[in-house]
Amino acid sequence: MRKPVIAGNWKMHHAPEDARRFFGAFRPSWSGAQPDILIFPAAISFAAAQAALPDHPRVQLGVQNIHPEPHGAFTGELSAPMARAAGATHALAGHSERRHLFGESDRDAAAKARAAADAGLVPVLCVGETLDERKAGRAGEVIVRQLDAALAVLTPEVDVMIAYEPVWAIGTGETATPSDASGAHGILRRRLAEAWGGERAARVRILYGGSVNPRNAARLLASPDIDGVLVGGASLDPDSFARIAEAARP
Repeated sequence: MRKPVIAGNWKMHHAPEDARRFFGAFRPSWSGAQPDILIFPAAISFAAAQAALPDHPRVQLGVQNIHPEPHGAFTGELSAPMARAAGATHALAGHSERRHLFGESDRDAAAKARAAADAGLVPVLCVGETLDERKAGRAGEVIVRQLDAALAVLTPEVDVMIAYEPVWAIGTGETATPSDASGAHGILRRRLAEAWGGERAARVRILYGGSVNPRNAARLLASPDIDGVLVGGASLDPDSFARIAEAARP
């Protein structure tokens, strides 16, 4: 059985002192098995978040973005080896904002996923269709194309997560129904099985991201093939994020 993952992407929010305050107030309560908790702070707040982690031994930290090269004259960028040395365990690749605001291609996302894996980080590959693509009936085609770009450079031995983020549901208040999300996750898992075999595909955790909040988290997490959630705005508030984490209880 795949262990649930509750991930929070803080994007360009929470300066260092905010990160410290967040972890001072983040107090989820569980009975029984606990999900994996993963936070992606802004790079400038990573050290502050890491310093606050001794009180939260189940929380891991990731980085929101990396450069594909391990070093070089790339002002403003950070590399996967640097992130790993700083204590990161995961790295986002192909987030919709990187694709649509910064012009990153499927090939760019795949290169970042490969760089993360090479450095010992777990790449969290984000895929998802726009509203126009969905209306045109191309959602499955788009997410498989995005996944295939990464599969071309990753091997089955790589520890990887997938995050399905329908672009039309990110920050809009609109959420894919559990059935919609499960359907997309099923498409992704079938493609993974074709590429890597059913046994390996069954171990890959596929998260849903798109206006996840404490009101809809339990319904999403109870749906087939949804192994966790990637939370945006609702991850900024420690009480809200704790309620989402608690929704992952078996």
